[in-house]
Amino acid sequence: MDAAGAPHPAPDRRGRALVAVVALVAVVAATLVAFSLGRLTATVDAPPSGTSAEAGFARDMQVHHDQGVEMAFIVRDRTDDEAVRLLAYDIARTQSQQSGQMYGWLAEWGLPQAGSEPPMTWMAEGGHEHGGTPASPGGALMPGMATPAELEELRNASGIDAERLFLELMIAHHRGALEMAEAYLDIGDRPTVTAFARAVVTSQLAEIALMEDMLAERG
Repeated sequence: MDAAGAPHPAPDRRGRALVAVVALVAVVAATLVAFSLGRLTATVDAPPSGTSAEAGFARDMQVHHDQGVEMAFIVRDRTDDEAVRLLAYDIARTQSQQSGQMYGWLAEWGLPQAGSEPPMTWMAEGGHEHGGTPASPGGALMPGMATPAELEELRNASGIDAERLFLELMIAHHRGALEMAEAYLDIGDRPTVTAFARAVVTSQLAEIALMEDMLAERG
């Protein structure tokens, strides 16, 4: 039951779908770890440049994932719905792990965590347009990012209202991550990053489908 006293939808089908998505994300995460460990034992390629698609993708996706973690922690404290809380926990755990992995790439490549070019510049190499909200003082755009006003609205919401807003924002956020991952797959060819981007596409498509169902249940 939400804060306003309205009952939540029956959890059976939603719970099964959520467990399936969590399992899929766990498999994807395990695959990424195994692939990365295998790459460490192989011959190391020359590191990419600081203005490469690999560097830009790693920097920008870190920022993107970090906001996803932030939104997940916000809604965790704004609802008592177990399905939403489990989804939020899984998003926070997975995206914080992936953010750390991308941080590690940049460190291994000997590149700074912040680049000299505006965010999303690397996407232009493949002719990709992107839309979103300002991600830097320079006004560069990051697809799917929530605005400060939207984050504040989420902080001030509770119960089913917070759940709806979180799902709406996170669906848009995941679609933005898909746009970034697909852009890298169009222009990048580094095996480790390519495997990572493909895993992002697989896991976030599954989560988008789940969140759309959860949102529909809430009217």
